[in-house]
Amino acid sequence: MFAALFSKLGVPIKTTVSATVLEEALHGEVNIRPLPLGQPLCRKVEKQCAHFYSVTITEKEAQAGFVCRVYSPEKSKLKLLYFDQEENGGLSLLLQEDSAKRGKVTSAGMYFLGFPVYRMDQTQNLVAAAKDPDAAFFKKLDGFQPCEINELKSGTHYFAVYGDNFFKSASYTIEALCAAPFMEEKENLRNVEAQILSKRVELSKFETEYKEVLAQFTEMTSRYTQEMQAIDELLKLRNEIQASYTVTSQIKRSGSSRSKNKSTFKESDEGQESNKKPSRDRSRKKRWYNLHLKVDQRKPC
Repeated sequence: MFAALFSKLGVPIKTTVSATVLEEALHGEVNIRPLPLGQPLCRKVEKQCAHFYSVTITEKEAQAGFVCRVYSPEKSKLKLLYFDQEENGGLSLLLQEDSAKRGKVTSAGMYFLGFPVYRMDQTQNLVAAAKDPDAAFFKKLDGFQPCEINELKSGTHYFAVYGDNFFKSASYTIEALCAAPFMEEKENLRNVEAQILSKRVELSKFETEYKEVLAQFTEMTSRYTQEMQAIDELLKLRNEIQASYTVTSQIKRSGSSRSKNKSTFKESDEGQESNKKPSRDRSRKKRWYNLHLKVDQRKPC
């Protein structure tokens, strides 16, 4: 239930093929339908169920290359499965490809072209992108990994389409193709995948350079903010000083100076009075002292 909700929200959820389907295939209890080359087949598969197909190719077709694709215009979730036939006639799972959104459809494919072909698993990258877009960019090609099987031998091969929807059946179209008429596309695929591999190496080097420049940019951005604040404060102070040149400011200053003068004058008067009092006391003491001396002089010896 939770996986279905996350899938609806666009969060990729890695799912597995039902154990029931795998057991039935292993015991040979599945219905297998022939799939002719070059003849697309449209069907609908129930959720958690699979439709099995057999494809027979000649030696010439095997050497030219073989492709099996499944797609859904309704954007259903699908799995394309490839099985190996056991000695008892049962089928064991060898490969699986999960469908992904490509334009207006969801699709999955297996390409057996005689040279290394790569698959692109973006499940982990999409989760990482939600947390850190920059880091996800440098990890974007980490899911570009080679497929396990590059070519098929002549004979009969077995594929299946698995309904990977959580709540409803999945509509799909499956087709098997010989790659002989697609020689130009074959070379184009080889070249573009080689370029992707080179780009993955370049990304690793670019990541180091990017982080160094990003650190410098972060430092410069911080300094930019600090310098801007300092300039704004200086300009604000300058404006305040210029605004102080006004009559109102002058009146305030003159009123303030008068009050200061009054207080200073009052303090000076109080100081003078305090200075006068000691002089009177000294004169009195002096007179008393002189008088005392005169009295002593009049006494007979």
